[in-house]
Amino acid sequence: MGDYSVTVLPGDGVGPEVTEQALEVLLTVADLYRHKLTIHHRLAGLASIAAEGVAISEATMQTCAESDAILFGAIGSLPAHERRNATVKPEQALFRLRKDFQFFANLRPIRPSRSLYSASPLKPSYLEGTDLIFVRELSAGLYYGHLESVPGKPSEIRRTERGEEAIDTLLYTEQEIERVVRAAFDIAVARRRLVTSVDKANVLSSSILWRRIVERVAVDYPAVTYEHILVDACAMYLVRDPSRFDVIVTENLFGDILTDQASMLTGSIGMIPSASLGVRRSQAGTFGLFEPIHGSAPDIEGQDKANPVAAILSAAMLLRHSLGLHEEALAVEAAVEEVIQDGYRTVDIQEEGAKVVGTREMGKRITAALRRP
Repeated sequence: MGDYSVTVLPGDGVGPEVTEQALEVLLTVADLYRHKLTIHHRLAGLASIAAEGVAISEATMQTCAESDAILFGAIGSLPAHERRNATVKPEQALFRLRKDFQFFANLRPIRPSRSLYSASPLKPSYLEGTDLIFVRELSAGLYYGHLESVPGKPSEIRRTERGEEAIDTLLYTEQEIERVVRAAFDIAVARRRLVTSVDKANVLSSSILWRRIVERVAVDYPAVTYEHILVDACAMYLVRDPSRFDVIVTENLFGDILTDQASMLTGSIGMIPSASLGVRRSQAGTFGLFEPIHGSAPDIEGQDKANPVAAILSAAMLLRHSLGLHEEALAVEAAVEEVIQDGYRTVDIQEEGAKVVGTREMGKRITAALRRP
């Protein structure tokens, strides 16, 4: 029996809807396995801006810091006409969480269910044997503001005599690359021992440095095979031969794009969970933030259409990585697979003959399928 605490940040759009189902799964697991689970509900994103005037408050950050893990939903976005001059933006919540808690490695597993092969746009024969995980660097690069004193950080649009111009700076340090590459090699040791490092070394200086660091780190892992591949080639192989990959490590922006593409191997972006991990230990694992990779999807907000599977599988990753509850994580993953095998689908993965259900019903059925081995 363990005693754990989790801060829940549902966020915006469909975030609260899918997070509600993931939380119900966590509470059911705690009951089945006789753990004590304390839940703290807090605001982030547009919801926090509306209620507290900031994307995430100091009180919420403190609550997160005192927890074993964070369960996150999704962050909304401001309307285009409000965004340009806004000083408070909802995504600042996510950036602050990543920065303050030093979340530098984002894990995104891609493991298509055989029962969902027909939901993918790829032929089933292309999906056979696919089981890979992305390790996306999360704390630097083009995607993320690194230093305010560096031009273009986090981004800059300015007016010149030639008209407006935009600047974004891609900056990586040796230390930032090394720690995420080591995380990828550590994961590979427990898997099929193959690391694919994705870059654009034929164009970018940051990628040349990236390759140097990969080769240096690889010396410490003689049992792991590694390869370098350009990002455009990786995009091609993800749809041509995805089973060739085991662990893919890449920089921030490349990882964001490639994992959205790879989500189609599973049939929907609504199937992909993630874990953002850093340097701090929790009582039984690594303190982290766990969220589905899909966005807030305001177009279907409140319609009971969102797929809760990614959020529920993110809860499984929370159990495994932050609470050290591996058996419980496997039980959640088995429950998800059982419901999918039974033919239940949300609208994003519906197919001929499937039993199409809403967000709440899908979550309810997964919760009901939970059992101790």
